[in-house]
Amino acid sequence: MSTALAELVNIFSLETIEQGIFRGASQELHLPQLFGGQVLGQAVTAASLTVSSEKTLHSIHGYFIRKGRASRPVLYQIDSLHDGRSFSTRQITASQDGKPIFTASASFHIAEPGLSYQATMPEVPGPEGLALEIDLLKGSEFLAQQVRLRFSAAQAIEVRTVDLIDPSKPVAQQPVKRFWFKAAGALPEDRALHRSILAYASDIGLLITSLLPHGVSDLQDDTQVASLDHALWIHQDIRADEWLLYVMDSPWSGSGRGLSRGSIYNARGEMVASVAQEGLIRKL
Repeated sequence: MSTALAELVNIFSLETIEQGIFRGASQELHLPQLFGGQVLGQAVTAASLTVSSEKTLHSIHGYFIRKGRASRPVLYQIDSLHDGRSFSTRQITASQDGKPIFTASASFHIAEPGLSYQATMPEVPGPEGLALEIDLLKGSEFLAQQVRLRFSAAQAIEVRTVDLIDPSKPVAQQPVKRFWFKAAGALPEDRALHRSILAYASDIGLLITSLLPHGVSDLQDDTQVASLDHALWIHQDIRADEWLLYVMDSPWSGSGRGLSRGSIYNARGEMVASVAQEGLIRKL
């Protein structure tokens, strides 16, 4: 396991303060605020620690309330709302310095058979041979340097892009983004950890899709971008250390907000998760 991946896995090893209260270390990714995927992934871990092992997370719906800081740890309080035979529900509040920065509801479900259907995975090239985003930079050197800085801090997740989108050279284009991703190394056999890392990765580039029709980049000084909410549904067991295809689109933006959606497939074409997010996209 690489140092970067080991550090990522470590942020999901939460410290137990008392029953239902946990503390997680924060990760510096050189973003204007704490990475929302970190908070979402740690919230999944914290809630999972309060649920029996036969139930696994199938959905989480969260709101980002305040901007978090990467220089401070995050405290997670879990309230048990319901424990039934098939489902358990948890309320999660994440805070820094005594103030909530994120709140979410999470639902856990036992495995059971049922009617099955899924949308077909689009036909795209496999991850082998595709470029890293950092290899595509041909625009503004100022923006390219910011991409390199973030890449150096985020090598725990390997991303190989299907669509040639250069964040250092923003141009107006269709609001569609597709890439393969996986943890950059083997992970332990821990279903909760794989779900936490999937939640973490589900925030990578999602909101940026709603910027594509406007030809602007979140790296520009006159653009303010921040997640407002995030919803994740996990449809089946996943391995976050095997290639997953993330297919994103944005059906709408307006009033200073943008809406993005995503479907995640494994390499066998099985849909493993669905995602939706609304965020702030504001020109200053």
